[in-house]
Amino acid sequence: MLPLLACLALPCNADFEKDVVPILARRCLECHSGEEAAGKLDLTHESALRQGGRSGPAVTHGQPGTLMERVTDGRMPPPAKGLSQTLPLSEQTVLANWVSSGAVWPKGRVLDPLERSTEKRGGRDLWSLQPVRATTIPSGQHPIDYFVETELRTKGWSVAPPADRPTQLRRLSIDLTGLPPTSAEVESFQRDNSPDAYEKQVDRLLASPRFGERRARQWLDVVRWAETSGYERDQDKPFAWKYRDWLINAFNNDIPLKRFIVEQMAGDEIPERTESSVIATGMLRLGTWNDEPNDAREYQYDRLEDLVHVTGTAFLAMTIKCARCHDHKFDPVSQHDYYRVAAAFWPGPVRAGSAGPLGGPPVDRTGKDVLAWADLSATPPPLYLLKKGDHLRPGSEVPFGYPSMVPILAKTPLPVGTGASTGRRLALAQWITDPQNPLTWRVWANRLWAAHFGEGIVRSLDLFGFTGDRPTHPALLDWLATELLRTGGRSKAIHRLIVTSKAYKQSSLHPMAAEYEAVDASNKYLWHAPRKRLDAETLRDAMLQASGLLDTHRVGGPSFYPEISAEALEGWSRKGSEWKPSPPEEQGRRSLYAYAKRGLPEPTRAVFDAPDGTLPCGKRDVTLAAPQALALLNNAFIWKQARSLVEKAGDNITEEGFISHVWLQTLARQPRADERTAASAHLLAGRRLLGLEKEARTSLALVLMNTNEFMFID
Repeated sequence: MLPLLACLALPCNADFEKDVVPILARRCLECHSGEEAAGKLDLTHESALRQGGRSGPAVTHGQPGTLMERVTDGRMPPPAKGLSQTLPLSEQTVLANWVSSGAVWPKGRVLDPLERSTEKRGGRDLWSLQPVRATTIPSGQHPIDYFVETELRTKGWSVAPPADRPTQLRRLSIDLTGLPPTSAEVESFQRDNSPDAYEKQVDRLLASPRFGERRARQWLDVVRWAETSGYERDQDKPFAWKYRDWLINAFNNDIPLKRFIVEQMAGDEIPERTESSVIATGMLRLGTWNDEPNDAREYQYDRLEDLVHVTGTAFLAMTIKCARCHDHKFDPVSQHDYYRVAAAFWPGPVRAGSAGPLGGPPVDRTGKDVLAWADLSATPPPLYLLKKGDHLRPGSEVPFGYPSMVPILAKTPLPVGTGASTGRRLALAQWITDPQNPLTWRVWANRLWAAHFGEGIVRSLDLFGFTGDRPTHPALLDWLATELLRTGGRSKAIHRLIVTSKAYKQSSLHPMAAEYEAVDASNKYLWHAPRKRLDAETLRDAMLQASGLLDTHRVGGPSFYPEISAEALEGWSRKGSEWKPSPPEEQGRRSLYAYAKRGLPEPTRAVFDAPDGTLPCGKRDVTLAAPQALALLNNAFIWKQARSLVEKAGDNITEEGFISHVWLQTLARQPRADERTAASAHLLAGRRLLGLEKEARTSLALVLMNTNEFMFID
C-alpha cells in the first residue's frame, strides 16, 4: 500500500464530480448517509463532512482527518460490505489528493446515495431510467429484422429458414387469439397464392373478437386476477367480471396506452368519467382481502403495500413495495418514495355504491353494481412513514408525490383535489403515462414482445431494476417504445410489426443449431423461433375446439363455474354447499370466463402453471412435470372432449374416414401414411382391450390431444 504521506505528495488534480463523487457513492454512502448514518458520519453534504462523526472531524484542511485514516488503515469500507481488501490504491490516491487540496465541495451540492449505480445497487443512472433513444432504420428494411439481424451478423450468424405455412398460421393464431387454427383456415391459407396472404391472416386475427380475449387473459395475470377475496372466508368480489369484460373491449378497440392506464388507476377521477371508466378501477380492488385481520390498523398498511406493488409492477416493472420498511436495497427507490406513492391510495378503498371495508359512508361515483374504487374523502388524514414498516412506530408525515427515480420527471406538478376525490391517483397515472417516462413505454413494449416470443427483450418482465435482466436488444426495445409513442400508444400496430417480421416467421429448427446452441442455448439472439408449450387456458380451449364443444359466441358476462372433480373437493369443508357447477351448455365457454376462486383453484389450470392470483405475475412458470401427463390421460374433462369428438364424427364413418377426421380436428391436417398405419394399429388394440369401437376411437382421440404437436407451438 502506498503510504498516506506519499499519496498526499502526489499532484492535487482530483475533480469532485468526475473523480470523488463516484468513490463516495460506490464505497461510502450506503452506510454514511441519512438520519442513521454509521458512526454519526454523514458524507452527503459539506457541513456534515466538516463536522465529522463520533470519531472526530472527517477532514481537516491540509490534514488527513478520520476519513483518510480509516481508508488507509483498511477499516473502511469494511470487508463485510463486499470488498475483500482495502480501497484500491488509485481510489485512495484520488481521495488523498482531494483532502490535501482542502476537500473542495461545490456550494449547495448534496449527494444522494441513490443517484449513481454501484457494483451492489442501482442508481438513477440505471439503464431503464434513462430517456428512450430513437434509432433511424435504413429505408426498405423491416425494423424488427434490422435489429435482430444486425446482432446476429456480429457473430456471423443468420436466422433460421421460414417455417412452413401451417406452422406459421398455428403460431400466429394462438399468439393473437389463444386458439389454434381450424383445418379449414389452414387449407384456405395454403390455397392463397397472393403476395400478401400472410398479412391478410394477420389482419383477420387482429380484428377478431378473440384477440381481446387473449390479451385480457394475459393482463389478468399481471393484475392478480381472481373473483374472490382469499383468506378463510374467500368471499365473492361482486361484479369483478365486469372488469374482465372492460379489458376485452379495451384490447379489441385498441385504446391508447395512456387511457388504458389512467382509467384503471383513476377512471372515477377523469373529467369524462363514465360507468365504463369506473369499472376499469376494479383493477385496484382485485387483490386479496381479509375482513377479519388480527390487527386492522396493521392490515390497512398491508393493503397499501398491495396497491403500491401492483401499480409499480404492472406499469413500471419496479418493486417499489420493497421500500416500505427501508430504502430499497437494490434500486433507487427511497422509503419516502414508497409513502409518496402509497398516499395516492390512502386511506381507501371503498366499493362504489356501498360502505367501504375500511369504513366510511356509502358513495356513488357514476357506477351501479360494479366493483370499483372511490376515495373516502378529498382531504384524507396524513400518512406517516413507518419506521421499519411498523405501524406502531410512525415517523414523519409524507405527502403525496412521485417516485424520485426518474430524474427527468422531477418537476411534475402535484394534483389539486376537487369534489369527493383527492385527484392523487389521476396525477400518479399521468406521471406514469408521461411521454418522457422511460419505464412505462419500455415495459409495455417488452410485454407486447413477450406475448409472441415467450420471453421479453428484458426477460425479467416485471423487473426492470438492478437485479433484473438487461435487454438483449436495447436499441430494439427503445425503437418499439418510440414507435408506441409515435402511434399514440396503440398496440395493434406493434403486434402487426412483430408478427410480420422474419424473426417471428422463422422455423424453430436451424441447420446450424449445434454450433449456435454452444454459444446461445437460451436463444437470446433469436436465431430460431422459440418452441412454446400451450398455457393452461389455451390447452383447455384447444381441446374444446377439437371436440366441437367450444362456444365462442358468448362474449363477456358473469363467469361460469367449471366442473371440479370430487377428489379435488374432498379436502374443502364447504364442498357440497358453495361450489355448484354451471349447466353443461355453459361449460363450453372459453377458459377466460371460468370463475376464478382463490381458495379453490381448478386443478388442471394449477398443474399447468396458472398463477394463483395472489401477486402480480407478468411471466408464468413453464414446467414439464409428471402430474401434467397424468392429468392429460385421466382428467374427466379431457375424456369428455375425446368422446365428443368421436360422437360428432358419427357412427357410420369408416375407420379411414375417422382417422382423417380426428387428425383434422386436433392437428388441422391430414395424417401421413405412417400415422395412418399407427392409428389403425391403435384402434385394433383398442377394440381388443376395450371391447367397443367407440371406446377405441375415444382412446385414439385422447392420444392425439396428448401429442407434442397438439401441446406445443413450434
